Amino acid sequence: MNKLRFYLTVAIAALWLGIAADANAANTAAGKFGRGLAGMTCGFLEIPGNIVHETRRSGAMGFPVGLAKGLGMTVTRELVGVYEFISAPFPVPAGFRPILSPEYPWDYF
Repeated sequence: MNKLRFYLTVAIAALWLGIAADANAANTAAGKFGRGLAGMTCGFLEIPGNIVHETRRSGAMGFPVGLAKGLGMTVTRELVGVYEFISAPFPVPAGFRPILSPEYPWDYF
């Protein structure tokens, strides 16, 4: 029973530290590297993300508009992801700020 309690405590502490570190890592080289990796691998999420965003904003007309925007933003997200991945060690733009908004493709949801 003591081993279970110990492992549970360690797991909760690791999770808590991971969440706290993630909030701080956004404007660092590691955060920029992660954004680039996410942009390169999950750029396809721009399509459903923009559909959801535009539908919430405009109702039923948001579906075709979101689909068109999502298709265009998929290419943009992939290219910016490659740029951020390669230029991660350099603080460009100043302070490692993200180029696209939202930062990650899954932030639409």
